[in-house]
Amino acid sequence: MPAPHIRTPRRLRFLPHAVLGLALVAIPATAMANAAPEPARATATIHTVAATGLDDPAKKDIAMQLVSSAENSTLDWKAQYGYIEDIGDGRGYTAGIIGFCSGTSDMLELVEAYTDSEPGNPLASYLPALRRVDGTDSHDGLDPGFTAAWKQAAKDPVFQAAQNDERDRVYFNPAVNQGKQDGLGTLGQFMYYDAIVMHGGGNDSTSFGSIRKRALNQAQTPAQGGDEVAYLNAFLDARVWAMNQEEAHSDTTRVDTEQRVFLNAGNLNLDPPLNWKVYGDSFHIG
Repeated sequence: MPAPHIRTPRRLRFLPHAVLGLALVAIPATAMANAAPEPARATATIHTVAATGLDDPAKKDIAMQLVSSAENSTLDWKAQYGYIEDIGDGRGYTAGIIGFCSGTSDMLELVEAYTDSEPGNPLASYLPALRRVDGTDSHDGLDPGFTAAWKQAAKDPVFQAAQNDERDRVYFNPAVNQGKQDGLGTLGQFMYYDAIVMHGGGNDSTSFGSIRKRALNQAQTPAQGGDEVAYLNAFLDARVWAMNQEEAHSDTTRVDTEQRVFLNAGNLNLDPPLNWKVYGDSFHIG
């Protein structure tokens, strides 16, 4: 049985409302993935757009399983709502399905959104402390009860829906929207999503935006008339370069033995069956 994987530290991951130039408008290989639907969202979407890539519900679930294989050594991403620990990366507590951090604004915004929907929730009383520690690795005002409160809240479908919504607003939707603007298929959109999850959408040299710019110096996107496979190889090369700039990210298997495997197979639509390895562990989606 593979050893548990510790979540990899990430860079500051808060994205402003205008993201990337877009207007605001393991379970081991022997087990099958659970494709149950996400909990119902707290608010209804007024306008819907037909899903044509990674936003297709089945493909979105695959994306979550792929990320979870790297972040948690399991495909069971729905078991991560209650995850919380300080992984020692200078970002305070890391928690939930996408690694919301007490030091990088996204955990604060998540708890604020949850409290707007459900004022008497177990985390509401920690909002003043979350505002104080934002931008730091401090636990001041959070210990000793915050982790237990988080796990209690994680059983609430309203909190699960809030995590889904914040994941989509801050990470998933910007990645998919940029991927579609660049003319990328489902696999390319996933590559963007995984990069934003790890590197954030800030302005430093290893952020998603900088990775994309580095790739554009080597190849054109399909929207620019370029070859999709050539561009995605350039993007993955740029991603590996960015990961190698930080010791915590220097294991690049989530690119080398996962995303590059799908690309080399020509699976631009990210169609099952999918077989890959991350940190030496094997995974399968049938």
